[in-house]
Amino acid sequence: MTDLNYDKSLHLKELIPQSAIDEIEQWILKYPAERKRPPIMPALKVVQEHNGNYLTTEMMQAVAEYLDVPHVAVYEVATFYTMFNLNEMGKHVLSVCTNLSCSLRGSDKVVEHLQNRLNIKLGETTKDGVFTIKEVECMAACGGAPMLEVDKVYHENLTEEKIDKILSDIAAQHMPAKEEDNNGK
Repeated sequence: MTDLNYDKSLHLKELIPQSAIDEIEQWILKYPAERKRPPIMPALKVVQEHNGNYLTTEMMQAVAEYLDVPHVAVYEVATFYTMFNLNEMGKHVLSVCTNLSCSLRGSDKVVEHLQNRLNIKLGETTKDGVFTIKEVECMAACGGAPMLEVDKVYHENLTEEKIDKILSDIAAQHMPAKEEDNNGK
């Protein structure tokens, strides 16, 4: 498809590994050949996972070229859904639902606690690049409000203690391994 200011030199196969292209192809095969738009969401998800958890304009254009859809169709999806990140993010994105059910059950306290613990505001990333706090719309877990999602795992009925455990568990993954001395201690 042709769009104004569309860079035809961008090729998805040059931007992501073949395994990711294969995954996108599997999604394309799930839809009738004349239906070009349905694979946009899964294609963006695959591309984002292979680009450090965010999408660039160039990558969105390459997805549009690959799927043979207008660039604007891809951009509309990427900017509408909060699951897509258009800026660099931390290794672990703490997506906090602040929609009605979560709000009524204390999502403001969740956000406040995360901001105080990590010393960052919504939309910011810690200096070490480990955490980003992101506000999102409903994640369909209203019965477990307040909730957050991190690394594709929902954490529900949050308390300060639960939040601290989540952060500690993730931080422990980033601690350098302790070296043993010569005596094996």
